[in-house]
Amino acid sequence: MPELAQNRPHLKRVLGRSDLVLLFVVAVFNLNVVPSIAANGGVTVWLWIISLLLFFWPQGIAVIELAHRYPGEGGVYLWAKEVFGDFHGFLSGWCYWTNNMLYVPTVVLYFVGVSVFVLGAGHDKLADSKTFALSASIVLLALLTALNIVGLSVGKWLNNLGGIGTGIAAATLIGLGIVIFARHGTGVTAADFRIPANPRFVLNSFGVICFGLVGLELASVMGDEIRDPKRDLPIAVAWGGVVSGLLYIGATLTLLIAVGKNDISVLQGIVQAVSHMALRVGVGWIVAPFALMLSLSIAGIGSAWMGGSARIPFVAGLDSYMPAWLGEVHPKYATPYAALIVQLVVSLVLCIINFAASGGVQEAFQTMLSLAVVLQLVPFVYVFAALLKFAFTKSGQRGRYGKSVLILSGGSGLVTTILGIALAFSPAKQITSIWRYEITMFGLTAFFIALAGFFFFVYGRRRPVSAAQAKCREVARST
Repeated sequence: MPELAQNRPHLKRVLGRSDLVLLFVVAVFNLNVVPSIAANGGVTVWLWIISLLLFFWPQGIAVIELAHRYPGEGGVYLWAKEVFGDFHGFLSGWCYWTNNMLYVPTVVLYFVGVSVFVLGAGHDKLADSKTFALSASIVLLALLTALNIVGLSVGKWLNNLGGIGTGIAAATLIGLGIVIFARHGTGVTAADFRIPANPRFVLNSFGVICFGLVGLELASVMGDEIRDPKRDLPIAVAWGGVVSGLLYIGATLTLLIAVGKNDISVLQGIVQAVSHMALRVGVGWIVAPFALMLSLSIAGIGSAWMGGSARIPFVAGLDSYMPAWLGEVHPKYATPYAALIVQLVVSLVLCIINFAASGGVQEAFQTMLSLAVVLQLVPFVYVFAALLKFAFTKSGQRGRYGKSVLILSGGSGLVTTILGIALAFSPAKQITSIWRYEITMFGLTAFFIALAGFFFFVYGRRRPVSAAQAKCREVARST
């Protein structure tokens, strides 16, 4: 075992406490999901509160508990593998990775929808052009990949800039909303916060909200690159969680006050709201610099998720469940460059397919987002189930929390996660063809899970076993 550990490539520890807090804010608080949620009205505020209590806080407890028991590179992949076995670990990591190959393009599309406002009035319609949106997406994906290959010592500054930009953008949005409310009041009434007679579209929002609250586990995926994970991780989780939760609720309320649910664009809703409020307050000049700041924030989100999720195939490559070259590190930058390049290529292919199959840019965005929700939440079934397993089985390894906390967190988190997955298959109101949406959702979900089975049971069984690995297995069987 020591020989095998020595042969594994080592990554650089470059993330400090402040880096982690900003990483959590930029990863958890994603303004790009707020418009698609707020478009369903004030009832989504209650869904935010329910999700914060039943999913988000249990997630924080789960991340701290699992990172304490199983520190190291891999996060959800490593945790499910250690608790439930190799296949479950692989499936958890696989869904986490493939989700991000769908989610990162949605971030890029959102970047395109926002960045056109930097060009000035009259350019916002460019975001509805498939040709422009796809071309800009390709360029940004390539840039983010290059920055992450250079390494977290460089790429983390884009993450940090994204975190700072997210805070400034959210503060501007919410600040303008407060000014508008103080001067002009609001057209939002108590009736807007009631459950609608036809809640079909609202159902999809619950899955997207749970998806929006995912991200606390991201730093643990890069566990070997944190300077002092035992000291810094719990504090960073707490601060990042509190800030992100407050920002989500504040941003949703502001959009409803400024624009109204029927006029919110899922791609441009944030800048749309700021533009509307800025003109009413008399500071219309703020729109372009705000769009620039928000664009940097979105780029930081894409960089954080691209860099973090690439560690999953990197570790799977080291374990030989996927091609071994995915576990290679760059000779100069010591980063998982092969995994990052593969992620770039697959993201581009999926982006092109969704553009070709959908009726428009906004529908492509919503379909990719819903599919990403399903795949992203699968690993959290394992995360919360692990807490329940710890609570009801004796383990020689001491955790951070007692039995009652593990049961409460694991139970509420597991039920909420399963519900979020199921409701993601309910189409959002941007979907024009329900049958095409359902075929895409069920078909691609089944495809990705089947592909995971192929890599594990077919490719994985044919993998070469090194002398060090064989020795470890022999020792394990004899003990």
